[in-house]
Amino acid sequence: MINKESRSIVRARRHKRVRAKISGTAETPRLSVYRANANIHAQIIDDVKGVTLVSSSSVALKLANGGNMEAAAAVGKDIAEKALAAGIKKIVFDRSGYVYHGRIKAVAEAAREAGLEF
Repeated sequence: MINKESRSIVRARRHKRVRAKISGTAETPRLSVYRANANIHAQIIDDVKGVTLVSSSSVALKLANGGNMEAAAAVGKDIAEKALAAGIKKIVFDRSGYVYHGRIKAVAEAAREAGLEF
């Protein structure tokens, strides 16, 4: 019998490994992205204080279809605008164990285009 692990367990292990190396500070907070089937969420976190500084999601933006590339780009642009308004320009990107492809990449590229540096 083969012990096959679920994708979520493998992703959680990968996320734990990445988080051991990435941490957000007051100067360079962490942009964390969570991808669900129907929606996408992003938040900028100061890990030293343990607080969320800025957040955005396809749910908060009330998008008709929150699980596609356009929604991911909209969330990336929105979080970048909110971050710049809060005085945050430089961040560390945390892909949360997901492959840097598709919606995760769309969030990152939209945030870069809107003015965030990482």
